[in-house]
Parts: sequence; structure tokens; C-alpha cells
Amino acid sequence: MEEAGGAAGTVRTVSRRLVRPSIGDAPPPEDIHLTPWDLRLISVDYIQKGLLLPAPPDGGDRLVGTIASSLARALGRYYHLAGRLAVEERGDGTLNVILRCTGEGAELVHATAPGVAVADIAGSLYTPSWVVRALFPSNGVLGADAAIDSLPVLSAQVTEFADGVFIGVSLNHSVGDGFVFWEFLHAWSEINRGGGATRDLSEISARVHRRWFTDASPVPIPLPFSKLEHVVRWFDPPTVQECFFTFSAARVKELKARANDEMAGTATATISSLQALLAHLWRAVSRARRLPPGQETSYTLAVGCRGRVSGIPRGYMGNALVPAKASGTVGEVLGKGLGWTAWQLNRAIASFDEEAMREWLESWTREPQFRYFGSLMSGGAALMTGSSPRFDVFGNDFGWGKPAAVRSGGGSKMDGKATVYEGPERGGSLSLEVCISPDAMERLVADEEFMDAVTMLPAQHG
Repeated sequence: MEEAGGAAGTVRTVSRRLVRPSIGDAPPPEDIHLTPWDLRLISVDYIQKGLLLPAPPDGGDRLVGTIASSLARALGRYYHLAGRLAVEERGDGTLNVILRCTGEGAELVHATAPGVAVADIAGSLYTPSWVVRALFPSNGVLGADAAIDSLPVLSAQVTEFADGVFIGVSLNHSVGDGFVFWEFLHAWSEINRGGGATRDLSEISARVHRRWFTDASPVPIPLPFSKLEHVVRWFDPPTVQECFFTFSAARVKELKARANDEMAGTATATISSLQALLAHLWRAVSRARRLPPGQETSYTLAVGCRGRVSGIPRGYMGNALVPAKASGTVGEVLGKGLGWTAWQLNRAIASFDEEAMREWLESWTREPQFRYFGSLMSGGAALMTGSSPRFDVFGNDFGWGKPAAVRSGGGSKMDGKATVYEGPERGGSLSLEVCISPDAMERLVADEEFMDAVTMLPAQHG
């Protein structure tokens, strides 16, 4: 029996199993060719998100058996997530990486943590990272590792607490992005609570197997390596402190109004709620880091291409994200106000250029560049936000109550990473999971201007 965590927070692994898709007639094995957006993420950790749920009526083997059954049915719909990444060495110093839909299965782990309570996870601003990390499978696994060692591209862990359950899911980022992650999780939870029987399987299958390439792109895309191991780089992760901040719909509305009022007569478009909130964070973190006024600081956002780029439908099931970067000096961010800072984020997103994006995709096939979080976040003056408040987090009811909280795993927890979620109140509330250095975090939670907008949830304390 494996153990992780520390002292009262020990998480014990009870069992592991491979869950294969539950379908009538298995489709013939099919290869899905990966796009530059997919391939560039083969160098990063799995997406790791999890839901904190109330205690179910039945626990132990009965609970896990039910979860395994619904997971098998969900994999029957999203058959590619039961496949494996495969490497084809071409013999000329190049190789292809493909997603082979063989139905080999996803991993399901059953764990217990009787010394952990729901309040230990959701009852404090500070996230107990040593416990939360142990609630996810595939820790420390990069996308390329899955191809090299034929590991599952999807894995899940059900951990029973003293008074609740945590379901943590890990998805290989080269197989899909946050949209894919939450669509699958929503289908899985819907099936587990007895719904989802009327979904159009042919429609899902068509979206799963379609990948979008530019007209000039080779398919598959050869990578200029004799071995995929040459893509992998390891970085020593920095020591960070992690906090989870929630902002009520009313507070978010106030920040948005203030940002737009400050830019009245100057801005040519409306600053959004999210842009105002991230500007609030950018300014507060700049204060907390005590950076000199002349220091360059940046904020990188992930911009979705679904429905924004011709040929990429809203239900596209591959990766479809491009970075948008706003920059300024610390003096500008702190001195020019919330509105100016939010406007820089607004302009960075508005600067999206489809023609330039297509040129980048075509150049990537000639000179591939991979994403490495260690180099992306170096320098101590950057912030980066992924995920989206549009993802339906709190609608994922497995049949015994809606989620009480959401948390992410240990992958890519760099200094300056801020993950955004819809707030538990929904209806315009937002949450930010923020990772910065411990000394800066101590100053951030003591920053009255920042914390004035934060909503303390029931039983939550500093």
C-alpha cells in the first residue's frame, strides 16, 4: 500500500486498475495526428484538476466500482482518451508522435485519507500543497513520458476523506486542453448520476477525430529528433506558496466598473470582469514582490481559438490556445491605476491576429518550439493565467451532491501561475488559485487593497 503526504494528511493508495471503454462494438484502431498546438505541449505536465465532493451514501469498493463503471461508459464516448501516444521513428533522424485510439484504457486509483477533512482543503486561504498533490495520479509525468513509456493519457483518483471525497483527474496536455478536460468530466459526472443517455455519439466521435491543420502543414508533422527523449527538459521547481482566493459577483462587478470608469474617454472597448480582476492581481503581486519601478513585468493569458478562428468549431476537441502577453514596467502597473493595467490585458487579447497565427503554425512545422514552464516563468516578474471561468466546474455532480471546491494538482506550479475558475456562487463570482514565492504571498495576504475584494467562504480563514 503506497503512502503520500505527511502525518495526519497521509494519503494511502488502496488499488489501481485500468478501465477500458464500455461500448458495444469497438471501433477499429485509428490514429489521430497531432497539430503544432498539441505537439508543443508534449514537454509539459499533465493538466490536473479535481473536485471536492460531499461524502457519498456508499464508500469503499462499492463507490469505486460505481465510479469505474461510469468512467468506462464515458470513455466509450470519448474513446481517444483510452488510447496511447505512440512514437514512430522514421529512420531519417525525425519522428512522428500520434494518438493511437486502441482502447487500452485509463487508470483509476482508489485511495483513502481518513485523517483529512473537507475543511483541511477548502477551509483556508492557504492550500496544503503536500496533501493536494497526493490526491492526483500521474504526478511528475510529462506528455512525452506517456509516449515513451506507453502510459495512459487519462488517469483519475478517488480519495475518500473523513467527511467527503476528492476526485482528481490528470489529462495529457498534448491530447487536449481545458475545454476537452471539462467536457469529459462533465459527461462522466452526468453518466454517474444516471444521465447522459441521449447524447449523440456520432457527433462526439466526429469532433474527437477531427484535428485542424493549415493547408500547408504536413500531416503527420515530423519532429527533428531521433529520439523523443531529446524533447524533455527538467527544471528544479521553485518553492512557492499557494492560496485560493474567491471574489463575489458584487466585488468583481465593482472592479470592472472602477476599471472602465478610470479609462472613460480613453478606452475604445469595454474592459471585462476577468480583465479587471487579473489587473487587480497583477498590481497586488507587483507590490508583494517589491520589484523596482523600472523592472519590466508581464502577464500572459491563454486565448481560446474555438469560434475565433475560421475552421475551428466551438466544440473542437484538440488544443486550441494561443498566448497573449501584456507588458509594462512595475512603475506603470502600480502608478497608472487599475484601469490602465486592465486595458493592457484587453489590448493583448484584442491583438490576436489570425493571419499571424497561421504563419506561426506553418513555421512551427519547420522549426518546432516546445513549451517549458521553467523558462517561461523565469525572472520573478511574470504572471500567467490559464483555464477559464466559462468552464462549468460546479455543475459536475456525480449523484450525491454538487462540488464544494475545486483544486489543481502540482503540475507546473511556478512562481506567478494563477489559475482562474468560476466561483462557487457562480453567477459572476470568480476564483483565483495563485502561486508565488512564500515571502511575496505573506505580503499579498496582508495587502488590504487586494484582500478587500476577496470573499472569505464559510469556515475559511487566513
